[in-house]
Amino acid sequence: MGRFIVRRLIGVVLLLIIVSAATFAVFFLGPKFVGADVARNFCGRVCNQQSLVEVKAKLGLDKPIYEQYGAYVKGVVAGRDFVTGTDTTHCSAPCLGYSFKTDQSVWFLMKDRLPITFSLAIGAALMWLVSGVAVGILSALRRGSFFDRAAMSVALAGVSLPVYFTGLVALSIFSYKLKWFVNVHYVGFTSNPALWAKNLLLPWICLAFLYAATYARLTRANMLETMGEDYIRTARAKGLPESVVIRRHGFRAALTPIVTIFGLDLGGLLGGAILTETVFGFPGVGKLAYDAIATQDLPVVLGVTVFAAFFIIMANLIVDVAYAYVDPRVRYG
Repeated sequence: MGRFIVRRLIGVVLLLIIVSAATFAVFFLGPKFVGADVARNFCGRVCNQQSLVEVKAKLGLDKPIYEQYGAYVKGVVAGRDFVTGTDTTHCSAPCLGYSFKTDQSVWFLMKDRLPITFSLAIGAALMWLVSGVAVGILSALRRGSFFDRAAMSVALAGVSLPVYFTGLVALSIFSYKLKWFVNVHYVGFTSNPALWAKNLLLPWICLAFLYAATYARLTRANMLETMGEDYIRTARAKGLPESVVIRRHGFRAALTPIVTIFGLDLGGLLGGAILTETVFGFPGVGKLAYDAIATQDLPVVLGVTVFAAFFIIMANLIVDVAYAYVDPRVRYG
């Protein structure tokens, strides 16, 4: 297991380099192919030739693309200085870029928003994992019953309805009409834990409804397939109680695909739940990315993209390690 983890960590580093290089090329090399000048996005309203030259020098855009990427990687690891004549702007590690539209480092913009995105993603993930898996198991064990048909109908609706629709409907009914959740906004956990949970409950439910539907359908299908395997019949023939057969033999084997998609979904959300944060007005990492796209703030978009890729890749690593503990049939050499 130890050697496997070391190999996967090396692969994580290489994959992060590839992803960051590809993303960097898209944002800073791609515009050149269509005749666009990246420096003009940072030049301000009044952009003469002298200002354009200074911006290029400060951002390093006048250097070859490989030198620009090398400086970017160095900034992530050890920090970076942006120099124009006597003017020096320091970006501390991890320097994921520097937004000259807001005159702040990308990491500084992100770190204040991370608690919001983490609160939203982790709370919703726990909600959809528990509810989705539980409903899927019950539906599989009661195949063809009224509960099974009703649960799968609700799951189909959950898969079909996007979060920006359910979010707006939920706000309209529960916040504006019924006044159960008035003035939904983010409150820090340390400031008021009760108000923190209350204001996050509606976004949690809307986000969990979308994912729980997928998890319920997938769990049901996996459980139905697993409970028909030969080793399940053998366990029953040995006289094991049905609860033990379901919990120890059926559920653990059916859980492997759930672990896979859970790691990917949670990793993606930790990189920013753009639609949910935008609908509810939560200033998280997703909202930061949305605003950066609208203003063409390329360093911020690049930083959020690399940040999201990191969480997705790390989630894959954790999932691979978790396989050996969830499914006894999986072994790593």
